[in-house]
Amino acid sequence: MSKNVLFIMCDQLRYDYLSCAGHPHLHTPHIDALAKRGVRFTNAYAQSTICGPSRMSFYTGRYVRSHGSTWNMFPLRVGEQTLGDHLEPLGVRNVLCGKTHMTADTEGMKRLGIELDSEIGARVSQCGFEVWDRLDGVHPTGGEKKPTHYNDYLWNKGYDGENPWHDWANSGESDTGEILSGWLMENSSEAARIDEADSETAYTTSRALEFMNSAGDKPWCLHLSYIKPHWPYIAPSPYDKMYSEKDVLPVCRSETEKDNAHPVLSAFSEHRVSQLFARPGVCETVIPVYMGLITQIDDQIGRLVEYLRATGKDKDTLIVFTSDHGDYLGDHWLGEKELFHDCSVKIPLIVVDPTPEADSTRGQENPALVEAIDLVPSFIDYFDGSIPDHVVEGQSLLPLVRGETLSLRDFVISEYDYSPRKARKTLDQPISECRMVMAFDGRFKLIDVKNYRPMLFDLAEDPSEFNDLGKDDAYSDIRERLLGHIFEWSCRHHSRTTMSDDEIASFSGQEFFAGVKIGFWNEADLADARGKKDGGN
Repeated sequence: MSKNVLFIMCDQLRYDYLSCAGHPHLHTPHIDALAKRGVRFTNAYAQSTICGPSRMSFYTGRYVRSHGSTWNMFPLRVGEQTLGDHLEPLGVRNVLCGKTHMTADTEGMKRLGIELDSEIGARVSQCGFEVWDRLDGVHPTGGEKKPTHYNDYLWNKGYDGENPWHDWANSGESDTGEILSGWLMENSSEAARIDEADSETAYTTSRALEFMNSAGDKPWCLHLSYIKPHWPYIAPSPYDKMYSEKDVLPVCRSETEKDNAHPVLSAFSEHRVSQLFARPGVCETVIPVYMGLITQIDDQIGRLVEYLRATGKDKDTLIVFTSDHGDYLGDHWLGEKELFHDCSVKIPLIVVDPTPEADSTRGQENPALVEAIDLVPSFIDYFDGSIPDHVVEGQSLLPLVRGETLSLRDFVISEYDYSPRKARKTLDQPISECRMVMAFDGRFKLIDVKNYRPMLFDLAEDPSEFNDLGKDDAYSDIRERLLGHIFEWSCRHHSRTTMSDDEIASFSGQEFFAGVKIGFWNEADLADARGKKDGGN
C-alpha cells in the first residue's frame, strides 16, 4: 500500500477551541483521538492572520514577504513553487477537496502566454492542486456572481432559490416561513434550513471519501479544507442547539486595554464586526453555534478515521489537522482575526505519523515553536524527498514527531498587511506603509508596526495579553532583542529560489577553470594557479 497524506484544515478555528486543548465544555472526541495517536504542537503559529496569505504560506512553505500574496484575493504570482511542484517529481498526486482562497495571477499568466484552460494554466491557477472539489464558500446573493458547483449540487438535491448556499445552507427559517439570513448574527441560533448531510462540512467530507475510495495505488496528498467554523455562524440541526450560553467561556477582554490603546488596536476596535462583538448578548448567541460547527467537524473527522481504518489506509497515511488562523469572538474588544493575540495567530496542529519511528511520541504535547510553513517540508520528508531549503523556508516536523530532540527556531514570525481595511483610512496611512510583523520567542511577543511604536506582551506574566509593554522603559532591552530577531529574519535570503546552496558550492571559486583569468600579473602567476584546485581564488 502506498504512502498518503491527509492534510485537514479548518477555517477560522481557534487553537483553544478543542477539548484536547483544554476547553472545558466543547466536545471533540475524534480530534482528541488524533492527538492521542500523534503529537499535538502547543506553540504553532500561522504566517498571517487572514485566510489568503496564511494559506499561501501553508501551500508554498514560504513566508508572506517571500510569496507576496499579502491579503485575500491578492494573486499568488506565477512562478511561486507550491506543494504540488514539490510532490509531483516524487510521483505523488496533490489533490484539493475544499477551500484554498487561491487567486490566480491572470496578468502574469497572460504575459507569459499561459492559457487558463491549459494543463499548466490549470495547475498554476489552482495553487498547484489537482482539483477534486473546490469549495471556497461565501457566495452572497446580490454580490459578485461566481459559479459554484455546490449550488448546482443543492439544486440537484431539490433545494430551490437563486442562491441555495445562502437560502438553505446558511440561513434559518421563521415559524411563518421567512428566510432568516445567517449573515445577521441575531439569527445564529436558528437551525440552518439544510439537512446536515448536505451542509458544507458533511458534503466536503463525502467528496473527500469519494476521492480516497477511487484514488487507486498512486500515492496522494489530499488537502481536505473545511470552510467552517468560519462565518456565517449558523449550523444545521442538531449542532445548532448542542451548546448554550452556559457553555460560553468569559470573554477575554479588559477595560485596561482601552487605556492609552495602541493606535492600530484602537482602529481595529472601531470596525463594525468588533463593535458588534462588544454588544451585550452577541458572544452568548454566536459562540455556542461556533462550538456546534466545531463539533460537526469533529464528527466528520470520525467518518474519515473510520474509513481509513476499515480500508487499512490508516497504516500508511500521515494525518495533519490544523487551521489557517483563529477568531477573536469578542476577545480584546475585537471581532474576526487579523491582529496578533494568540486567539487570532496561534493555530491548532496535530500530526499523526503512522510509522513505527513515531511510536515513542504518541499522545505527547510538544511545546516547540513551529510555523505553518513547516508542513510543506514535512510532507516532502514523509514521501522521502529532498527538501529544497533554498525555496522552502520551513523545516520538517517529522524529526520531532519521531522522538528526536532539536530546536527548530528561537522565534516565530507572522505578518499582516492591513492596507485594504478600514483601519488604514482611520489612521490615514499610505497603502505601502500598512505593514505589521510579529516575532514571538516563546515568552515575549513583539509586533513591529510601521510608523508607530511596537506592541509588546509578556505571555508568562500576562497570558491574557492585556498589558501592552510597547512603551515601558523597563522593557527596552526586550524590545531591542525582538526587533533584532525581525531584522535578522528580514535580512535572510527570501527570493533566491533558482539556485541551491549545493549548486553554488559546486562552482564557487571555479572561475579560473571556466576561462576567467582575472587577478593575475604575469605568466608565472597563471602557472602557479593551474596547480591549485580553486585556481588560486
